[in-house]
Amino acid sequence: MVGRRLASIIVIVVFSLVSLSFARAGPRALLELFTSQGCSSCPPADKLLGKLTKDPSLVALSLPIDIWDYLGWKDTLALPMHAARQRAYAELRGDRQIYTPQMIVNGSMHVLGSDRAAIDRVIALTDRNPAIMSVPVRLSAGSVDLTVSVAPAAGQHLSGEVWLCPLISAINVAIGRGENSGRTVTYHNVVRAWRKLGDFAGTNSSWRVPLSKIEHGRVDAAAVIVQEGTHEKPGVVLGAAYTTLGEQTTDAVQQTTDSK
Repeated sequence: MVGRRLASIIVIVVFSLVSLSFARAGPRALLELFTSQGCSSCPPADKLLGKLTKDPSLVALSLPIDIWDYLGWKDTLALPMHAARQRAYAELRGDRQIYTPQMIVNGSMHVLGSDRAAIDRVIALTDRNPAIMSVPVRLSAGSVDLTVSVAPAAGQHLSGEVWLCPLISAINVAIGRGENSGRTVTYHNVVRAWRKLGDFAGTNSSWRVPLSKIEHGRVDAAAVIVQEGTHEKPGVVLGAAYTTLGEQTTDAVQQTTDSK
């Protein structure tokens, strides 16, 4: 009798571990680093993000903003949607904390982007929410298009939006003015656009996106984000995926003269 009970317990434990593994299949975290070329404390965070991009269990993105442009150097990679997204996160958290380098983890918590230990702690904390990173997302690139597939989370009824982000996997920027004057900084997985693919209603969904519609300039990678709420009022990240689009060229310097 004891042997049978023990066997039953083992089966239950194994089943639970397999179920948890299935629920968490894919990346365990989406990291969004809000950075600026005019921020003297940002280069260590930018360097750390480069290391984090090599971890297959993470989708790590750079979102440059123009918060420090008034100091004399206009950020050459900043996008208005990045600043709006950072403000939206702060408003929804209720703390209104906006700074650089700020990292948002799984759309839920923020931490200093250069503090690896803090980032790991926050990833673990956000992982306690069963909805976070529970939606399986598949992203693959062919010669003509991107294929995106989103599946429902097991045992959960979740909804949100699906966004595609074309990326530059790495780009060097020579900064001519401001706090980082004279430095060349490498930025990794830089988001170059936000393209809404559609709404996620908790059912199987898929899209095919022609590469001709997302490739421009040095774009050579892409990420897909499934997130509760809307882009204006983003919630927790339900799922994410990353893929390269082709050969990467990372040795070019984007800005070489003091033209700003």
